[in-house]
Amino acid sequence: MAVDKALYAAPMGLASLPDDMEEIEIEIVDPEELSIEGPGFSFHMEKEDEDEENFDSNLAEEMDEQALAMLASDLLGDYEDDLASRKDWLDTYVKGLKLLGLKYEERSEPWPGACGVYHPLLMESAIKFQSETIMETFPAAGPVRTKIIGRETPEKAAAAQRVQEDMNYQLTEVMQEYRPEHERMLMSLCLSGNAFKKIYYDPAMQRQTALFISAEDIIVPYGAANLESAERVTHRMRKTRNDLRKLQVAGFYRDVDLGDPQRVMDEVEKQKAIDQGFSASLDDRFQILEMHVDLDLEGYEDKDEDGRPTGIALPYVVTIEKGSSTVLAVRRNWLEDDDIKQRRQHFVHYGYIPGFGFYYFGLIHLIGGHTQAATSLLRQLVDAGTLSNLPGGLKARGMRVKNDDTPIAPGEFRDVDLPSGAIRDNILPLPYKEPSQTLAQLMDRIVNEGKQFAAASDIKISDMSAQAPVGTTLAILERALKVMSAVQARVHYTMKQEFKLLAGIIRDNTPVSYDYQPDIVRSR
Repeated sequence: MAVDKALYAAPMGLASLPDDMEEIEIEIVDPEELSIEGPGFSFHMEKEDEDEENFDSNLAEEMDEQALAMLASDLLGDYEDDLASRKDWLDTYVKGLKLLGLKYEERSEPWPGACGVYHPLLMESAIKFQSETIMETFPAAGPVRTKIIGRETPEKAAAAQRVQEDMNYQLTEVMQEYRPEHERMLMSLCLSGNAFKKIYYDPAMQRQTALFISAEDIIVPYGAANLESAERVTHRMRKTRNDLRKLQVAGFYRDVDLGDPQRVMDEVEKQKAIDQGFSASLDDRFQILEMHVDLDLEGYEDKDEDGRPTGIALPYVVTIEKGSSTVLAVRRNWLEDDDIKQRRQHFVHYGYIPGFGFYYFGLIHLIGGHTQAATSLLRQLVDAGTLSNLPGGLKARGMRVKNDDTPIAPGEFRDVDLPSGAIRDNILPLPYKEPSQTLAQLMDRIVNEGKQFAAASDIKISDMSAQAPVGTTLAILERALKVMSAVQARVHYTMKQEFKLLAGIIRDNTPVSYDYQPDIVRSR
C-alpha cells in the first residue's frame, strides 16, 4: 500500500508540507508485521515466531512417544536399582518403627494375653529431641538472622535488617505451614537420621513453600555422597486423581489417560499406616516419581560454539507415573542464563549423626537395640508378676474344682471333689518366683546407657556439689549437652542452606514495587 500524502495536514509547528516531499512507503502484509520506508528512515516490525520454544516448557509435549517410552523404561530400571541398594537400611528402619510402641501388640505367646507393652526409651528420646530443637531453631520472632559479609555500612545494615524482617514475616505469617512441617521434619530426623525439605515456588498458592519429605521418599543411587553430586535424586510422591488432573489442566503435566492407580506400598509406608491406625490397602493415590537426573536427550543435545554436540548430559527433571510408566513431564533444570548449565537445587538434606555414606544414623540405629532389650526385659518382669499373682500348677486327674477355668476371687471358696486323700496331695503348684530384682536392675542399666548414648538423659543438678564454682558447673552442663549441641549445629547449617533457596525464590517472584510494610494485627 502506497500513501502519496501525509497522514496529517501538517506536522505541529508547520503551516503546510512542502510540495516536493518524498513519498512515504507503508507496507502491511500482516496486522502484526509492519514496514515503513521514508526519506532518511526505515522502520520494520516483524511478527514473533509462535513456534519458538519456551525455556521452561514441557519437552515431553514435543518428544516422540517411542522416545518417551524408552526414557521411562531406562529411568524406572535405574530407580529399582536404587531401591535395591538401600534395602538393608530400609529393613532396619521398619524394625525400628515397630519399637516406637504406638500400637499395642496383642500377644498369644507364651500364652494369650501376655504382656505386649514396648519400653518408651526410643519414643521418649525422640520427643525430647524434637521439643528441645524446635525451641532452639524456631523462636517466636522467627528463625532468620542476617550477617553482613565484608565492611559494614549504614546502607548494608539497613538492607540486612529489611531482609531479616521480611524473611521472618514470610516464615511466620505467610508460610503458615512452615512451622508444622518443620516439627514433623525434626521428629522424622531423629528417628531415621535423615529428613528432607523441598523448596519451590507453588503456582497454586502464588508463593514459595518448603515441604517436609520423609527419608523413604527420597531415593538416591548407591555411592552418592550428597544431594549436590548425586547422579540421580528421585522424589516419590502420592497424588490423588483430582490433584493430578489439576496439574494436567494447568499444563504442568501432559494430558494423558493414566487409568486406575496401582496400590503399591513399601514396608515403611505400611508400617507407618499401621502405627497411625489406618489400613494400608486403602491408598488409591497415584505414585509419581520426580527424577532429577542428567540426560543427553536427542534433539536437545549440549553443543559447543561451532554447534557440534558435546555429548555432555544436562540436568533435567523427568516426572513419571509409576503404575503406567507414563512420562508426564520433562523440563530443563538449570537457569536460562547459566552458560555452564549447573543443576538447580530444590532439596536440602537434614542429618542426625553422620554415617559411612549418604544416609545418616538416627536413634533407631543408635539405641534401637537398647530399646529392644529393654522391651524384652520389661515384658519378662510383667509376665513374672502375672504368673506369681495367678500361679498355675498340676492336679490329680480325678480331682474336680468347680469353675476351674476362672481365677479365684478374694474371699471366694470353691467346691472340690477329691478322689482320695487331702487336697494338698492332689494339687502341686509350680514354683513361680516374684519378678527378679536382677532383671529389674539390668533393665534400668540398659535404659540409662541408652539415654546417655542418645544424649536424652536428664542432668541431676542435685548430684552436683553446692560448693562447686560456677565455671565448673557450667563446664559440666556444657559437656553433658555437647552431643545434642552438635546435632543442633547440623540442623542450623542445613536451615541456612534452606533459607538461601527460599530467599532466591522470594527475590525472583517479588513484584518490583513491593514495599515491606505488612499491615497485620496478631491475635493472642
